Amino acid sequence: MPLALLALTISAFAIGTTEFVIVGLIPTMAADLGVSIPSAGLLVSLYALGVAVGAPVLTALTGRVPRKLLLLALMLLFTIGNLVAWQAPGYTSLVVARVLTGLAHGVFFSIGSTIATGLVAKEKAASAIATMFSGLTVALVTGVPLGTFIGQHFGWRATFLAVAGLGVLAFAISLVFVPSTLKHSKPASVLQQLQVLKQPRLLLVYAMTAVGYGGSFVAFTYLAPILQELAGFSTNAVSLVLMVYGVSVAFGNIWGGKLADQRGPISALKLLFLGLAAVLFVLSLTASSPWLAVATVLVWGAFAFGNVPGLQVYVVQQAQRYAPQAVDVASGLNIAAFNLGIAGGAWGGGLIVSYLGLAHTPWIGGLVVLGAVALTAWSGALDRSRPHKVAAALV
Repeated sequence: MPLALLALTISAFAIGTTEFVIVGLIPTMAADLGVSIPSAGLLVSLYALGVAVGAPVLTALTGRVPRKLLLLALMLLFTIGNLVAWQAPGYTSLVVARVLTGLAHGVFFSIGSTIATGLVAKEKAASAIATMFSGLTVALVTGVPLGTFIGQHFGWRATFLAVAGLGVLAFAISLVFVPSTLKHSKPASVLQQLQVLKQPRLLLVYAMTAVGYGGSFVAFTYLAPILQELAGFSTNAVSLVLMVYGVSVAFGNIWGGKLADQRGPISALKLLFLGLAAVLFVLSLTASSPWLAVATVLVWGAFAFGNVPGLQVYVVQQAQRYAPQAVDVASGLNIAAFNLGIAGGAWGGGLIVSYLGLAHTPWIGGLVVLGAVALTAWSGALDRSRPHKVAAALV
């Protein structure tokens, strides 16, 4: 592996850790900051909104900046955001830190793929991208539970300091090993990106992504309080359960990709969304039993991110049909839709916790995911009707 590609992978690992580690720290942070559980959960929403805005808007605005300089600036912004979180005197400054970090996240994954492919031979491009994104998977398996463990034993601020250290490491390796001569084409302007949003079929895919992940994050955002207050787990045990979840996610991602290859994106997505909804309904029944809750969380991980490959493949297919001049933009906007779903799910989950209670987040999240099943079935029906319309037009 080129050391420059290793720098991208470490960056992805650090970014993935800082995005999701807060899920395991919500009870700890809420108690320390003197805010409610839903207010702590809002930190997940605001980070995701930063990603959703940063990906399309800041990527377009920084199109003329050399790739290495932009990468270094992003990791510097990421590190500063986590250092601000480490020293945040209160809730408001922590919100600012999360938004700053989310902006860096959005642009990083918009440009990371093109940087990765520029580091290797053309025939190894796909492997380079997969290597970079493996940092996210490893973050779920190790970074999130380890960050949760650090936060629970040394204070949540120590977690952000540790992640800032990863940012410094990624910055240093990038500074030394990423070449300054990386070529890049100017990305689409904000106006060109907005043109993609005029395509109803692409909007439908984005709705599938946002609703599907929004439903999952209604409950996932509050997984730590569910495990502690409903299942009766100790604070220390939460990090172990999150590790189980992360390992399951890693296998589920591979399984979901193979399923999409074998059955096609629509069939795979319907199955995965149905499975995700079923698991959330089951969690409503098993949350009060420690061992059953762990078993349910294990299955949940397999379905939670298993639909990422299918959604990305499907949005590219639809973009090739309806917006062939902006396939990369369409794919990037699907990442924004993913984060809008996270933001909406975490916010909605907070309202549920406030007015109904923690126990209601899983089954309501399951109902939302069923909405994604309906949207997926609708999109599949439109796909099947399209050839008939083409044939009718030719006659």
